[in-house]
Amino acid sequence: MLQIEQNVSLKNFNTFGIDAKARYFTEINREEDLQELFLDDQWKQLPRLVLGGGSNMLFVKDFEGLVIRMNIRGIEHRINHEEVTVEAGAGEVWNELVTYCVDHGFAGMENLSLIPGSVGASPIQNIGAYGIELKDVFHSCHAFEIASGTFRTFTKEECGFGYRESVFKSELKGQYIITRVKFQLSLQPNLSLHYGAIQQELEKRGIEQPTIKDVSQVVSHIRVSKLPDPSTIGNAGSFFKNPVISKEQFETLVSEFPDVVHYPASDGVKLAAGWLIEQCGWKGKTVGNTGTWKNQALVLVNHGNATGQEVYTLSSQIIDSVYTKFGVSLEREVNIIN
Repeated sequence: MLQIEQNVSLKNFNTFGIDAKARYFTEINREEDLQELFLDDQWKQLPRLVLGGGSNMLFVKDFEGLVIRMNIRGIEHRINHEEVTVEAGAGEVWNELVTYCVDHGFAGMENLSLIPGSVGASPIQNIGAYGIELKDVFHSCHAFEIASGTFRTFTKEECGFGYRESVFKSELKGQYIITRVKFQLSLQPNLSLHYGAIQQELEKRGIEQPTIKDVSQVVSHIRVSKLPDPSTIGNAGSFFKNPVISKEQFETLVSEFPDVVHYPASDGVKLAAGWLIEQCGWKGKTVGNTGTWKNQALVLVNHGNATGQEVYTLSSQIIDSVYTKFGVSLEREVNIIN
């Protein structure tokens, strides 16, 4: 039987550790629970928030609606010659899925090790790290349409993936709830090692012919060295997207700032947001109860009792200072819940 609670603290359900409250709260353990929930029209009318690992959101205030925590579990796989399909419930912890795949020798996800969050949230954000994005391993997802009470499968093409974007963040925002995700992996690794940090760490370890387990361990090591553990200090990982600017704008920028950290992008030049923020003097800075992480300016942290509004205000100040210095507009990667 589906239970709906009232006035529930969300402090333990978001990695920032913001003590916002949900007016209504429920947990979904089976796909059928969603149909039961939305048979009652009152839940269709209220503002809704679907919660996975709570790793990519900032609560600026209490949520005056229904928070739906996805807890559908289970991982299954099927091998067909060299191809592997892996299907996981939306409530599975992302890194536990990656570990499952690496341990079974299923290649493709190793660069996505240690990204916080849940499986169900991964397509919404098109998560990515170290040269790999979710869309590179995505096959399809199963989702519940709130308006009709029916389920639908979305193919990769139908998801409209872009950089930290998908159809679930744009035209279909709030209309579907992802329940399961299917991935296309391989027994034959095609390793992506072009990020300098990965190469350097492999060389440091004396590894010349890395396995997917080696890559996963190296990526995890790099992430731990750069990013704070949410269990010890509240954060949501990278707070800002790496901005992509035109080649013309880049030529102007590099003439003034020759050391600007950049990468090729299909539609221009991608800049390292962390470098831009650091050049503005923000790295490791504390402002009240919040601040930026000492090892990575891209990460905003809660030093203990920060409110969501404090963190949001800090992010606005950082955006303003980067624009003033470089003429580049930063965009928040974290979802702002207000």
